[in-house]
Amino acid sequence: MSREKTVRFYLEPSLRESAERGAHNFISKISDVLREHGFGIEVHGNGPAEARRHAEFEGWSLFHMEEPWGPRGLTFRRAYHYPFWGLEPSGARWEWNVARTPFAGQRIDRKEAKRFFRYWRERLFGEVLGDLAEEGFVYVALQGRLMERRSFQACSPLEMIETVLRCDARPVVAALHPKERYTEAELTALQRMEDAHPRLTVVMGEMERLLPRCDYVVTMNSSVAFNGYFLEKPAVLFAGVDFHHIALDAREDAEAALRDPLAHRPDYEGYLWWFWQEMSINAGRPEAEDKILAALKRGGMPI
Repeated sequence: MSREKTVRFYLEPSLRESAERGAHNFISKISDVLREHGFGIEVHGNGPAEARRHAEFEGWSLFHMEEPWGPRGLTFRRAYHYPFWGLEPSGARWEWNVARTPFAGQRIDRKEAKRFFRYWRERLFGEVLGDLAEEGFVYVALQGRLMERRSFQACSPLEMIETVLRCDARPVVAALHPKERYTEAELTALQRMEDAHPRLTVVMGEMERLLPRCDYVVTMNSSVAFNGYFLEKPAVLFAGVDFHHIALDAREDAEAALRDPLAHRPDYEGYLWWFWQEMSINAGRPEAEDKILAALKRGGMPI
């Protein structure tokens, strides 16, 4: 088989082992689609040695949650929860097909959207639904690189916190991401901000406690905001992301976005149905392989 008709998966060790055993449902479905169209499949690691060898590879490559190493590559990642996936030519979620597609709420079966919303809300968050409240504070979900403004962001994360404190008189709880590694300089700057603002509290993690009780969520593009949609929590976003459609956009006018977030009552039921059932690949549905094929074609693969 020619190298042009070979597709390589470049995967982290645990996922590579699962793929080689045929134990990963979504990778297996992608592989089935490719084989049906005459492609051979190889599974590789994603370390520096593989990256160097990849430079000579003439076929197509697939990556997990990683920017493709060249123009003949696609990346796949969960659309926040199993069994929903995205398969795209870019690792930047704000460039994904769903991000560029207008939310078509008027075409949604309302009865089905309500059923879908209630099912997933209970499945994912049933344990906290009894704690739902608006306790009068803003939940700022932090990610990494707190002192840096990246190209897809309106400001740095620390500046985002300062903006919220300036625009909203409520207490603000800023939650560090438990899987991020923060520098001493970042933590010192955050501590100084907390010392200077009595309304600011900094915690580590605690999404399960904060999300059900907050008034609304502020973040760059953390999945906390997406999860908040299931609890009907308004979101204010300071960066690009794929689930931006029903959020308040602070990139152009943060003061306007923060003026009255609780008055923002979007179509959570319709949006979550549209985002997952129409725009994502539900690997548990019979049409998953058709949607995988469409995504491969949209990404430029000659299939």
